[in-house]
Amino acid sequence: MPMGHTTTAEAGSGGLTATEHRLANGLRVVLSEDHLTPVAAVCLWYDVGSRHEVKGRTGLAHLFEHLMFQGSAQVEGNGHFELVQGAGGSLNGTTSFERTNYFETMPTHQLELALWLEADRMGSLLAALDDESMENQRDVVKNERRQRYDNVPYGTSFEKLTALVYPEGHPYHHTPIGSMADLDAATLEDARQFFRTYYAPNNAVLSVVGDIDPAQTLAWIEKYFGSITSHDGKPEPRDGSLPEIIGEQLREVVVEEVPARALMAAYRLPHDGTRKADAADLALTVLGGGESSRLYNRLVRRDRTAVAAGFGLLRLSGAPSLGWLDVKTSGDVEVPVIETAIDEELARFAEEGPTPEEMERAQAQLEREWLDRLGTVAGRADELCRYAVLFGDPQLALTAVQRVLEVTPEEVQEVAKACLRPDNRAVLVYEPKHPETVQDADVPEDPEQEATVEAGNDNEETAK
Repeated sequence: MPMGHTTTAEAGSGGLTATEHRLANGLRVVLSEDHLTPVAAVCLWYDVGSRHEVKGRTGLAHLFEHLMFQGSAQVEGNGHFELVQGAGGSLNGTTSFERTNYFETMPTHQLELALWLEADRMGSLLAALDDESMENQRDVVKNERRQRYDNVPYGTSFEKLTALVYPEGHPYHHTPIGSMADLDAATLEDARQFFRTYYAPNNAVLSVVGDIDPAQTLAWIEKYFGSITSHDGKPEPRDGSLPEIIGEQLREVVVEEVPARALMAAYRLPHDGTRKADAADLALTVLGGGESSRLYNRLVRRDRTAVAAGFGLLRLSGAPSLGWLDVKTSGDVEVPVIETAIDEELARFAEEGPTPEEMERAQAQLEREWLDRLGTVAGRADELCRYAVLFGDPQLALTAVQRVLEVTPEEVQEVAKACLRPDNRAVLVYEPKHPETVQDADVPEDPEQEATVEAGNDNEETAK
């Protein structure tokens, strides 16, 4: 299939540039040269996640992510892993509410191999998909659910809070992991139909970043992906819009075998891709982003009622984002004591806004995180795909830092006042099944990462 009407564009941030192309079959391609090290990252995003699933068939997007590593027409069994790792590369895949992605980082001279492998499974996975591979990966995913959700302390917290914040019937009501019953119910024909519908070149974005020759890379992409046929008829995801404010405090008490009492809460916040979302990110960073944050200073340092306190943003584009609060109590401290202190701090912040020092620190923290992400070839490839799939413009990845730095203290205060309210949250209270065994919960070595890591990990199911 010949190259389609090709468009190219360039934008830069700190010397970073990207060019855009489109094949005749609809595959969008983003290339970004970086000759600092002799490696190249390949990232492929498919516009399909758990929000595209229907009731009774939850978990298909995540299950299919695993099936993509089970072989294709030219690559048997575990061959994808073996070929990439044998060539000195690394690889994986993840599933979220809004997309499924696959990625490899390769020595430059092995770039062609990674492109061929991705094209082979995009174009011919159905040739290898059978009952045996279906049952194999069904069991893998069910075991992953047991290990990461059902059999670990606080493991189902994200699933429970998501179900509260996004009501029954909403496309984000269920998390990507899916339910055991739905995983059992999925058939081989379900999987085949899912692939035909969503794993088409015109439903994907391919980015290649690193020590590349753009002309040669584009020629390889045309050679291996150009003959794959497009597929029309993909249903649009169901409407994810909701009122900005929940309107009441939703609450659930969970009595389980946990090491310590915990208070977790999820707030509805502005959609990703908006200036308000950047303001919300800054607000949560001031309030709960690390050991210098207000909540950490109040609860852990001053009151000593908690051993960990974090507040992170789970960005979502098709539904309100989630502000994810996670506090583990100290000793036998009761949850209402913690909750009162949190509400005092949130009310004070809404009334006063951030100080100049807090604003500077929060912007510097988010700037560092963004630059760390864009500074690696794999991170940049992923962000280019993200902005292309979710917002239609990969160039937005290269200007994200500047947008964060342009947000004003007044905007941060405004989003906090509008959204960080008791009537805009779902609350989960964990009480130990045997109170006499209460102890200080394990704290990550870097408390700054706790809330954001927990929210992020539950949103992204990763292939093993």
